[in-house]
Amino acid sequence: MVWRIGVDSGGTFTDVCLFEEETGRMAVWKVSSTPDDPSRGIAQGFEEGIGQVGVAAGEVGFLGHGTTVATNALIQHRGVRTGLITTDGFRDLLEIGRQKRPELYDLQADKPEILVSRDLRLEVPERVHHDGRVETALDEQAVREAARALRAAGVKSVAISFLYGFVRPEHEATAKRIVEEEFPEAFVCASHEVAPEFREFERLSTTAVNAYLGPVMEGYIRRLSARLRDLGLAVTPQLTQSNGGVIGFEAAARLPVRTVLSGPSTGVVAAQEIGRMVGIPDLITFDMGGTSTDVALLKDSQCRLTGEAEVHGYPIKAPMLDIHTVGAGGGSIAYVDSGGLLKVGPRSCGAFPGPVCYDKGSTEPSTTDANVVLQTLNPTHLLAGRMPVRQDLAKEAIGRLAEKLGLDVMATAQGIISVVTANMARAIRVISVQRGHDPRDYTLVAFGGAGPLHAARLAKELDISRILVPLTPGILCATGLLLTDLRADFASTRLAVLGEGSLPLMREAFAGLETQARAWFEAEGIAPEARRLKRTVDMRYAGQNYELSIPLPEGEIGSATLDALAEGFAAAHRQRYGFVAEGETVQLVTYRAEATGVVRKAAFQPRPEVGPDASAARIGEREVWMPEAGGWTPCPIYDRAKLRPGNAVQGPAIIEQMDTTTVVLPAMVARVEPYLNLILEAA
Repeated sequence: MVWRIGVDSGGTFTDVCLFEEETGRMAVWKVSSTPDDPSRGIAQGFEEGIGQVGVAAGEVGFLGHGTTVATNALIQHRGVRTGLITTDGFRDLLEIGRQKRPELYDLQADKPEILVSRDLRLEVPERVHHDGRVETALDEQAVREAARALRAAGVKSVAISFLYGFVRPEHEATAKRIVEEEFPEAFVCASHEVAPEFREFERLSTTAVNAYLGPVMEGYIRRLSARLRDLGLAVTPQLTQSNGGVIGFEAAARLPVRTVLSGPSTGVVAAQEIGRMVGIPDLITFDMGGTSTDVALLKDSQCRLTGEAEVHGYPIKAPMLDIHTVGAGGGSIAYVDSGGLLKVGPRSCGAFPGPVCYDKGSTEPSTTDANVVLQTLNPTHLLAGRMPVRQDLAKEAIGRLAEKLGLDVMATAQGIISVVTANMARAIRVISVQRGHDPRDYTLVAFGGAGPLHAARLAKELDISRILVPLTPGILCATGLLLTDLRADFASTRLAVLGEGSLPLMREAFAGLETQARAWFEAEGIAPEARRLKRTVDMRYAGQNYELSIPLPEGEIGSATLDALAEGFAAAHRQRYGFVAEGETVQLVTYRAEATGVVRKAAFQPRPEVGPDASAARIGEREVWMPEAGGWTPCPIYDRAKLRPGNAVQGPAIIEQMDTTTVVLPAMVARVEPYLNLILEAA
């Protein structure tokens, strides 16, 4: 037997999904995360998970891992003391930025903390023009002195970013070699390796973030590798990237900035594959965990890939799935603001102390506490009985909040749910309505530990008529690790006008990217038949400051390529902005190659339908507070594990499983399709 295992380490829980290749057997497991050292929780989840299915570590043929280590270190500013070497005259670029004010009318708005203090930002003489001409040769002695100064200042990491390093990387490469000679114990990275694209501030910011996180990720990977090795794991683990693919631990340690959306990306990959299986290509993913909610839009089973995003105030140029995050999760804390209004999040109670009902010392009510009081969640235990909860403590905490609001306990608990729903609906409108998509044309895929619990009300808020709840929604990000491929992205910026004159430059740019991709394929040991390469071009109208990514047709680059790019750009621009500027000059900006190494994945098989009668899965009944039904309502409780294809559950009802709870509102019906996913629609 060969087992494939996916482990997703979140802020509250660490999820484990186990899949046996020969029989298709699947098992899931969940343990509390260990924020002080996430590798402990992952090792514990791995050990307990394989113990539950009676598997030895040596029988594991693949281990994929999604992590929030880089993200949390960035949010909590737990990176290392970092130095910067840059072009003479540009040391303050990191602080000047784009002169954008995040809140136009807030005179007291705080900027994100600068990751490299001014005294550790050192300049060296060198200058390259935008076309690659060298105006001032690199002063190698100045680099050597800068490296010595940073070493004396006690930095642990050094970022190197020169003004046009992406056009002519020789100066950065030389500077990196010198720093490594003078300061061998430091983590060193250069912008042409981290983000070889134009826009100097964003490239500098990305390189600084990478250096700031590098030693943190290196230490984490070292500890985790040792723990897994001690448990007997024989294969090399893989780590998820923000682009939805996986890379080896060594590459992740070198480029930690590419893992800042590691966890959420695999949930989107899994939802994409499930949508393909059941024949629903247009999806909005809704991943609600303990700390935050992540949403993404998939058109024709594809999630848009973006080359740039702002993560907690820091611009990052790295390939990542277009995922929007809000601070609304099961652990989001409810409070009354200075104006007397009820607010929920973004502050979270996390894994410890957790919600009040966990009885670990928390006194501030959370979304989970509200669900326990409303009894949409089991009021006595979670995780199929493994975690007892105390409803009385949750009621007391929400009661204190109710006194401030002048409401009763149940109205306050329901108010918390309503506020959270509004927060999540706003996030979905950002990735749909604001980008020219009508959410009513999409199916809501609900996952994460709290997603199915809130999906019905969220869909109602957005007029979405169909909800898809996967078989294992609470650990779908871990499942996604069993459905993803190895992946790397390469980019090159060369500005040109779309036309016959741009063909030689385009051919040259893609030839260079394909050379890099081939080298990556060889380094990863990917067989020729498993290699895939997708090419795109970032395009814009002359004068615009933002680009749209347009697929490049397969085959030789010629006149037909130009026509296809022009048509693709016009369609994408009309979709995003609602118009096409006929006759305006169109520019080619950045050329991209997405290299994929196809690996064997978990394969799920459909099962025959047995009819609509779901009575065999009914395990009880409890009173649930549902305003849609007028208050306290008797709801049948179903065991998700006992539901079979074809079964139909009429709302109001509650469907429980180890990793989540699904709420079926009145006038809704939940049907089980052949792959055991739930489809919720109007009755």
